[in-house]
Amino acid sequence: MFEHLQSIKQRYGIIGNDPALNRALDKALRVAPTDITVLITGESGVGKEHIPKIIHQNSHRKHGPYFAVNCGAIPEGTIDSELFGHEKGSFTGASTTRKGYFEVSDGGTLFLDEVGELPLTTQVRLLRVLENGEFLKVGSSKVQKTDVRIVTATNKNLLKLIEEGKFREDLFYRLNTVEISLPPLRERKGDVHLLFRKFASDFAQKYGKPAVRLTPDAIAILESYDWPGNIRQLRNVVEEISVMEEDRMIDGETLKKYLPDYQRHFPTIIPSESAHFDFDKDRKILYKLIFDLKKEIDYLKDKIERQPPVMHLQETNPVQKNVKHTENGVEIIYQPEHIERERNINTEQVITVPHVEEESLSLQAREIDLIKKALEKHHGKRKKAAEELGISERTLYRKIKQYNLD
Repeated sequence: MFEHLQSIKQRYGIIGNDPALNRALDKALRVAPTDITVLITGESGVGKEHIPKIIHQNSHRKHGPYFAVNCGAIPEGTIDSELFGHEKGSFTGASTTRKGYFEVSDGGTLFLDEVGELPLTTQVRLLRVLENGEFLKVGSSKVQKTDVRIVTATNKNLLKLIEEGKFREDLFYRLNTVEISLPPLRERKGDVHLLFRKFASDFAQKYGKPAVRLTPDAIAILESYDWPGNIRQLRNVVEEISVMEEDRMIDGETLKKYLPDYQRHFPTIIPSESAHFDFDKDRKILYKLIFDLKKEIDYLKDKIERQPPVMHLQETNPVQKNVKHTENGVEIIYQPEHIERERNINTEQVITVPHVEEESLSLQAREIDLIKKALEKHHGKRKKAAEELGISERTLYRKIKQYNLD
């Protein structure tokens, strides 16, 4: 078995002899001949992308297609089309019928990276494929069959996402038939220097320079660092040193310059893995930042909508006039008899309004009524209903769940 593992490492460029790494590779080889769904877990940058390739190449599907899809890099509005395909005219811009990944990978293996980023609606579709191999193209009512081996990966805690209502529990247990966990680099101290030497050799060949080497004190620093960016960060550090340093023997003080906040072991922003501008990679990062920002905005908007109206006024005369307050575009008038007043000038008053809760319930009823009408108008199609209401599909889904409108 040891010789087999070494040949696998050599074939896929995996460096290291850490026991946890060996266990993960051994597990991958054991499940490969089956069609069991596999969930790969581990921090970003630990090399999770190697495992599905090993599983595919050592399975009976090795002559079939293999596709890797980064779910976190595909916009929410197009993820269903990417995975399941779409019919011509099913949405704006769908000028032709398109096959999705589940259709083109029939008979092979489909690797879904960052599966924790999938929208809940897509999770339902994925669950159906896992249960009976059936799926529907976007805009089609014709059920199609596919024979695909699913391997997924995540760097997130899916159990926490389940508690937050962002990931389906039934889908988690279908994906997690076998879990393969890859250790972070900080737990593989004995492999760090091996990896450094491998990367140094690669970059020496790439840039036509002698390979950089480390003094004993630099090796000690290298192995004591936490490597928050894992193997990807180490590779970038070696590349930067290989290009920037004239002296090929690197001491501890020089190495520290390339390890951000060495004493505190803070994470760093990982530079690009290549010297040229990678438009595809940067676009994916921007997409993710935009979606994360949108989530925050939706969350804050929801919190503001739930905040009860409380007013602080400065009373300057003994006669309190009617007070107007605008909430969500609706003007609410507070009558004098509902206001607690004190006749002390320059004293801040807290106005309590007994009928605010009733008014809030009225607004909630209107919101429910609008959502129902929009869904009825568009025959239950949430995307079109969300466009009609002027809100995101995710916000509409949350409202439907909040008001039990399923």
